Amino acid sequence: MGYSVAPGFRRQGYARSSLTELLRRAAAEPAVTTVRATISPGNVASLATISGFGFVEVGEQWDEEDGREVVFDVPARPTVRGRTPPPCECEELSGG
Repeated sequence: MGYSVAPGFRRQGYARSSLTELLRRAAAEPAVTTVRATISPGNVASLATISGFGFVEVGEQWDEEDGREVVFDVPARPTVRGRTPPPCECEELSGG
């Protein structure tokens, strides 16, 4: 999934809210085991958006359109001591 937030709507929490819902939806799909984000190293806003969601850098790739991208993964369903917890009640994030 690619995304962009129009300049007049940036820094209002739209990207984080979209990511929150994407992760919630991924957790609800049994076939999804990992969520991957690929971000250009200079894209500070997108790097900040994924911070705090548990994404771990797993490598790099070359994108024909965007050039070098850093690859991040997070499990679709976090595990705690080998167990998968029930879906969390996530609060809606606000920008700021």
